[in-house]
Amino acid sequence: MEIQVNEEVLEGRNVEVTEVNHKKQVAFSFDVTSETYHDVTSLLYKNDFDVTIPEKSLSFSATILEYATSTTNLYEKGNTSEFYLKLREK
Repeated sequence: MEIQVNEEVLEGRNVEVTEVNHKKQVAFSFDVTSETYHDVTSLLYKNDFDVTIPEKSLSFSATILEYATSTTNLYEKGNTSEFYLKLREK
């Protein structure tokens, strides 16, 4: 499922949209390659996001609630890591 975080389009898997204390949350996994690692991590360091999920007609401002990666060795060409991201509405 396509998830837009700021202007970046991420292809989310296992997407879960919930609401906690009247705030929207989206949790999902996505792949990051050694070639896209720098762009993705630079995006995530901003920690302030405009999130859009076109398929669900959903849009909100969010910050990171949880973040994890399956490997951190993406400096070697050809490696791929699964990232997990949970964003909560501000």
